[in-house]
Amino acid sequence: MKIAFFTETFLPKVDGIVTRLTKTVQHLVEAGDEVVVFCPEGCPSNYMGAKVIGVPAMPLPLYPELKLGLPGPAVSEALDELQPDLIHVVNPAVLGLGGIWLAKTNGIPLIASYHTHLPKYLEHYGMGMLEPLLWELLKAAHNQAVLNLCTSTAMVNELTEKGIQHTALWQRGVDTETFRPELRNDAMRRKLLGEHDDQGALLIYVGRLSAEKQIERIKPVLDALPETRLALVGDGPYRQQLEKIFENTATTFVGYLCGEELASAYASGDAFLFPSSTETLGLVLLEAMAAGCPVVGANRGGIPDIINDGKNGCLYNPDGEDEGSASLINATKQLLGNDLERQSMRKAARDEAERWGWRGATKQLRGYYRQVLEQPLTNVA
Repeated sequence: MKIAFFTETFLPKVDGIVTRLTKTVQHLVEAGDEVVVFCPEGCPSNYMGAKVIGVPAMPLPLYPELKLGLPGPAVSEALDELQPDLIHVVNPAVLGLGGIWLAKTNGIPLIASYHTHLPKYLEHYGMGMLEPLLWELLKAAHNQAVLNLCTSTAMVNELTEKGIQHTALWQRGVDTETFRPELRNDAMRRKLLGEHDDQGALLIYVGRLSAEKQIERIKPVLDALPETRLALVGDGPYRQQLEKIFENTATTFVGYLCGEELASAYASGDAFLFPSSTETLGLVLLEAMAAGCPVVGANRGGIPDIINDGKNGCLYNPDGEDEGSASLINATKQLLGNDLERQSMRKAARDEAERWGWRGATKQLRGYYRQVLEQPLTNVA
């Protein structure tokens, strides 16, 4: 098959969407498919055998790490050269809308996928009143597609309820060879602890330091469990605010880690806390579980697809500021309370991760592609 991806999010950016896309591209190419990725400029010219074409882009004011690509004639020319069997638009925004238009004007089957729960982000940036409008825009874009893929059952249900048609589940995946419990080591633990001593449990968070991740909810956990330590791995626009919030606590701002260093960080923690209630899936949770680190996550969005409460991790109820903090404290205490139970959760977390390889997820995706190509091309709403 010949596949053209349109995405606002790709290398050199680091996040769960990029991880899914890079692993997907890798396995598509290994399966013999020809792949071209259209994404914002600054990207490499190729990746794992796929051609990557950067287009001029401008940063989104409220979210500067997200760049909105502006498709021009070069995109049309590259598409004419590839003659793709289908177009896959990831999180359709400006560049994605260009992909939708090109699919429609050239009679190419269109697939879209939903990865970022942008309507729920708005309230964290003081723009919650725009949520109904954004849903209408998303519905108009996604309903141009023959198939709309979501990364969790909760998102399949929510998009369907919002009027987005032809939804299906794109199964999760994680690299269980990179992320593994054997990488737990004292040197990484000391790095995560920073200047703090190793007398209590080490909590870790990995991900973007941004408002919608609700990382400040971890502070009451540190207050309630004064011997715990916290390592925040990652960076982002909310870092300065978080440094003030976590001032005078046993918190280390580690910055970005990648590859084996990141895998070792996951494995060297005692618990992974992920307070965000806006996740369509939460890939970092799967990475932590693959590394054998038991997790605490919100009972919202795609996270309950991953966490079996009390078995391979713990869920907390994020509703309400005080109630949410209390629930997160209790879930963390439950996870940390008994060494034997925590070891059992570590094993169960790893067992769960081993069920979800990227090869299987891409095999399922190729099956969706074939189903779409077997259908007669019709005008979608």
